[in-house]
Amino acid sequence: MSVLGFALASVVTDRITEAKIETASVEIDRARSTVEYQLDNSGSSASLQARLNSARAGLTQRAQENSDTSSFFEPVLVAEGSGGAVTSSPESYQIPERLGQFVKDGNVAYQFATVERPDGSSYEALIVGTPTNSDIPNLQLYLVMNMESETSTVALMRGILASAAVIVVVLLMGIAWLASQQIVAPVRSASRTAQRFASGHLRERMPVDGEDEMAVLAMSFNDMADALSKQINNLEEYSSLQRQFTSDVSHELRTPLTTVRMAADMIASNEDELEPATKRASQLMTRELDRFEALLNDLLEISRHDAGVAELSATNMDARGPIESAWQQTHHLADELGVEVIFDIPEEAQTIEGDPRRIERIVRNLMANAIDHSEGNPVTVAMASNDEAVAITVTDGGVGLKPGQDELVFNRFWRADKSRKRHSGGTGLGLAIAREDAQLHGGVLDAAGTFGVGSQFRLVLPRDLEAGFTDAPLELEAPGAELMLDDDTVSAEADVVDTHAPEEENR
Repeated sequence: MSVLGFALASVVTDRITEAKIETASVEIDRARSTVEYQLDNSGSSASLQARLNSARAGLTQRAQENSDTSSFFEPVLVAEGSGGAVTSSPESYQIPERLGQFVKDGNVAYQFATVERPDGSSYEALIVGTPTNSDIPNLQLYLVMNMESETSTVALMRGILASAAVIVVVLLMGIAWLASQQIVAPVRSASRTAQRFASGHLRERMPVDGEDEMAVLAMSFNDMADALSKQINNLEEYSSLQRQFTSDVSHELRTPLTTVRMAADMIASNEDELEPATKRASQLMTRELDRFEALLNDLLEISRHDAGVAELSATNMDARGPIESAWQQTHHLADELGVEVIFDIPEEAQTIEGDPRRIERIVRNLMANAIDHSEGNPVTVAMASNDEAVAITVTDGGVGLKPGQDELVFNRFWRADKSRKRHSGGTGLGLAIAREDAQLHGGVLDAAGTFGVGSQFRLVLPRDLEAGFTDAPLELEAPGAELMLDDDTVSAEADVVDTHAPEEENR
């Protein structure tokens, strides 16, 4: 609107100015003829000032007789003597110096200037000048045409344009606001509905109003919400049935397992009297019953976590205790596989609030897995603490983890290598239960590894269950990361050497 208003004002101003200049061009020719006629008919015996005043009076009278107010002007006659003396009518009238020089050189010229009245006020005027052919040498005729009417017209036009621009802009803003509300309001409503739906209010729906595009969007959203709500309800029912089935099966298997355990113990108590084949079968049955019983215990534990009824028997304890207890239960596995376990444990007590049984189970599982997958390489168990938490890391130099497996290892019954034998007799639920136990403490259990180099598991437990923690005392680092970085550096340097090698040979 500003550009349009400026363009319109410029065009109108130019047209008014051009019209005024055309009128001045016509009038200057008439006035020159009139002045020359008046001077030719006046007596040469009169003074120069009297002759100029007479010619000016005749020109003014003729202009008034024409009664054309649009072309009314004030004539000025200027004669320059040979000695540089200037005579003008009216007397002492100041013509712009630059315009006077153009006219003196024999040109018809005009200039817009500010003219002062006798009373001291001023006005904008168009001054047109022309030389004359009379017996008075260097006589110049000027018409001073008042531009106040044109100036007021331009000012009025600019004011109207400015007012119209303001009104149009306000109207456009109002229309744009109303139009945007037709789109923004439904979109905001859809956003709020989607947020409430995502937060768990599955019955939330968008209102459908009219038959426009937003109404179609609302109906599509509601259809999608109905389908998602139905699917979520089905999944919740299926998950609940699955958890209930796991819990029921685990409990139901308890009774026959106890009976079979009693029979196996009775048979095992008389192993010396059995034949070698029967004795071997008894030993295998006892071992598999131990594994079966461990699997049932893990299934019951995982079903408690799924049902949200797992209880935490928290007490103030030394975090080093579960590590010592876990080592007592896993050192036989390290001896059997010939794996060295290195402990980096602080000498001072590390007091935390937690459940000793669950923490011991987490550490025991991590140590057993590390020993089982270490490929005979040493396993390092480290502990560090700060004011908020205690961290325990178990690092091995075994098969490691492939990219993306650092989260898969915590899935139930997940195994990286299906054909690999478990020396520790695990059930496939240990790491899943360990992560649930860590989260029950408000802690974190995560993993990182490098395939073929090793892996590291980190357990972070807060000192205060309610306060939690923000910074972990130990960073999770995949074994071999520094070695891989060094290898990349060496490879890059080798490439540089290879690039320059031909040049050295040529030289």
